[in-house]
Amino acid sequence: MIAYKLLRVRRDLSLGPLFINRQQVIPIGKWLKAEAHRTKGFAFRPGWHVAPRPVAPHLSLKKRLWCRVEIEDYTELKRPESQGGTWWLANWMRVLETL
Repeated sequence: MIAYKLLRVRRDLSLGPLFINRQQVIPIGKWLKAEAHRTKGFAFRPGWHVAPRPVAPHLSLKKRLWCRVEIEDYTELKRPESQGGTWWLANWMRVLETL
């Protein structure tokens, strides 16, 4: 299934997660299995957090880039519209392209 993920753009132009496991490098074109990392101050929701469209009103776009991704083995999580509405928590994700 096609979805969208907001990723952090580092100084070296590599992509990485916004908040959880920030040191991870997210390559384009490679399937990645989700890992579970408990992080103080964040709800424990294992999986790649992606959206059905590139919209997340609660998040800043500064030094961040939307990516079109492909996901497999996911569950749906209903969130308020102020947080973009539906999120999908995927066990597998592959970045297809940056937008």
